[in-house]
Amino acid sequence: MSETAQKSDARSAPGDSEQDDSEDELVGEGMSRREDAPLLRGEATYTDDASAPDMVHLAFVRSEQAHARVTNIDTSAATDREGVLAAFTWDDVADSDAPGLLPLSADRLDCDPDAHPMLARERVRYQGQPVVAVVAEDRYLAADATKAVEVEYEPLDAVVDPIDATDDDAPTIFESAPNNVAVTGELGDEEATDEAFAAADRVVELDLENNRLMPSAMEPRAALAEWDAGDEQLRVEMTSQNPHGARGNLSHVLGLPEKEIRVVVPRVGGGFGHKNTPYPGEAVTGWAARQLGRPVKWTATRRGNYLAGNHGRDHRTHAEMAVDDDGTIRGIRVETHANTGGYGLSVGPLMASGYGSLLASQYDVPAIFCRSHAVFTNTAPVHSYRGAGRPESIYVPERLMDLAGQELGLDAAEIRRRNFLDSETFPHETAVGATYDSGDYELALDETLDAVEYGERGTKSRSEDGRYRGVGVACYVDSTGFGFESAVVRVHRDGGVVVYVGTHSHGQGHATTYAQLVADTLGVAYDDVTVVEGDTEKIPQGTGTFGSRSTIVGGNAVTESARKIREKACRVAGHLLDADPELVTVEAGEFRTPTGKTCSLADVAGAAYGPGLPERIDPGLEATTFYEPEATSYAFGTHAVAVAVDPETGEIDIERYVAVDDCGEQINPTIVEGQVHGGVAQGLGQARYEQTVYDEEGTLKTDTMQAYAVPRAFQVPEMETRETVTPSPTNDLGVKGVGEAGTTAAPPALVNAVVDALSPLGVEHLDMPLTDETVWRAIRDAEE
Repeated sequence: MSETAQKSDARSAPGDSEQDDSEDELVGEGMSRREDAPLLRGEATYTDDASAPDMVHLAFVRSEQAHARVTNIDTSAATDREGVLAAFTWDDVADSDAPGLLPLSADRLDCDPDAHPMLARERVRYQGQPVVAVVAEDRYLAADATKAVEVEYEPLDAVVDPIDATDDDAPTIFESAPNNVAVTGELGDEEATDEAFAAADRVVELDLENNRLMPSAMEPRAALAEWDAGDEQLRVEMTSQNPHGARGNLSHVLGLPEKEIRVVVPRVGGGFGHKNTPYPGEAVTGWAARQLGRPVKWTATRRGNYLAGNHGRDHRTHAEMAVDDDGTIRGIRVETHANTGGYGLSVGPLMASGYGSLLASQYDVPAIFCRSHAVFTNTAPVHSYRGAGRPESIYVPERLMDLAGQELGLDAAEIRRRNFLDSETFPHETAVGATYDSGDYELALDETLDAVEYGERGTKSRSEDGRYRGVGVACYVDSTGFGFESAVVRVHRDGGVVVYVGTHSHGQGHATTYAQLVADTLGVAYDDVTVVEGDTEKIPQGTGTFGSRSTIVGGNAVTESARKIREKACRVAGHLLDADPELVTVEAGEFRTPTGKTCSLADVAGAAYGPGLPERIDPGLEATTFYEPEATSYAFGTHAVAVAVDPETGEIDIERYVAVDDCGEQINPTIVEGQVHGGVAQGLGQARYEQTVYDEEGTLKTDTMQAYAVPRAFQVPEMETRETVTPSPTNDLGVKGVGEAGTTAAPPALVNAVVDALSPLGVEHLDMPLTDETVWRAIRDAEE
């Protein structure tokens, strides 16, 4: 990682105190991830690796219609096949004691739509919706048997575009929403914003599309369910970002109390928000295991995942910015139609309260008004995708800033600099109610401009090699940390430490980061700390991993539990060493008195679990913490891209990519850098290659990885990463999240760069993805 530009207050590292004079602190060290060795050796266990005695396999018959009534289902040809145990339909679910309906955010909607059934009942509303579940002795028999099921449909008209869906003559997807609007939300002061626009010297406006994406994790979703009739417990091993949330969803769908459901989540091959929501697949697997009294396993195919897994983004936005001639922003006004797909499973990332809350970005914007419509269409449900509303939000002001700069003849960096919030004004409440905790935005911009050699880029006219060159800058703010988290730290008799925490790692490196925090706090060896996630039976409660939250809530929870352990251990050591506990220090795993007496953590643990403790000390050496930060932490940064565009082919060559991010204090800089790299790769995928395409009948055309263009390794550029450090005052560790920074900053940075390169031709905007053809056509149109 490059040199660090720091603006940091005096903050001691976790575990520091007058008792700790160790110079070998792990927090802040870029240690290699302990998770990587089994992953690289192919020894890691994923859900599809799991098996159970007498296990059978499940496969789905999925609707090839986007909108239709189901008039008849004949499963007899499938069930007559040797090795096929059952072919379940909604009628079978209805005859059981399970509600069979996925949780619906109906309390947040303006209508009362049908909940998503785990198998279609009477009607399908998107291609890929599960209609029949076939169970057979092996997965190949199950897959083959699905082809023998006959389903008859009465096709209905479909609509896939969220604006077209609101037309009066559009097909109605739910009777309670005649214009297909699930909910309309507003954020900000409309009257004050109108006044700001009326007073401004000029207004720039833009119609843009934030393209629809399909999560492409290495591992599709999967589940293995076992019903223990004796203990009356359903054990579900599954892919998930939130084991306790998954347990709650299964409880809702299956009608079982949570105490009768155990969710175990092994290694997860990528999440990206896709594995944080309820789906029919996992629920049907659990239901079928109860019906058959045998373990049932289901693994989604790649096509099945694309058809029926939650998609992301898909916004149509009209945006306006009111500015004065000196570049001062007076207001921002936004109206967005956000596609929620065939069912309103969750509209949070689509709505004004989530999507609109960051429209100020890093700027002092006195008036903002956002109106957002979540709209039903005959497409797969849309939910959280890495960033979950924040990339969609930041994209708007970052494009408007460049457009305003072009209109006023101001450099893209200069117009941003003129509108930055001053570092002395924090905490700062924006016009839409977000309270930024800390930041030094100009410092991050300066670092970025210096690294990308912004002032030396010269003219944007065609260079000697015939290509157009440009530089794009994007500043961002990211709201990070959400809800509570639990952590149990337990010291065993031999001094070994086990940490149980309610987050779940699917690439974030928790086993490394949490071990660093606990080792420092307890003064023990890093290798003596084991981190356990992903089992609702072992962990009291948890909120999971999403929204750039784990280090903020999980890290503070494990640190607080370790502090409680340390305090108690010093009291026990004082008893063993006949010393004042206040004078006991901890160093390299030893408890020491001023007179030189020592004992080990194993000695302390043995005494804590044995007889003879003073009455004022309870037995045991274990602590539980439920932690929730005081407020949201706002990470920030600036990314810059230098590009060269070939006018003959439209090909974009990324010559430099510089990312300067500020996530507060860094527990492990190497992991932070890895998160930035992954986020940028994903953000560039959206900006450059990825696009979910439906035809007018609602048929998904990009249903394979041959058709859906996930970037390959050679298409991801070298990245130069730097950082500033502005600790958050809202949590004890001073940390902010960083996992979604790259997906937020990269898209506007690349689009700004390409538009900057083509600005001599009069190009003012291009919608993502910037494929070679898109850029080539823009050049041809401009030349004509």
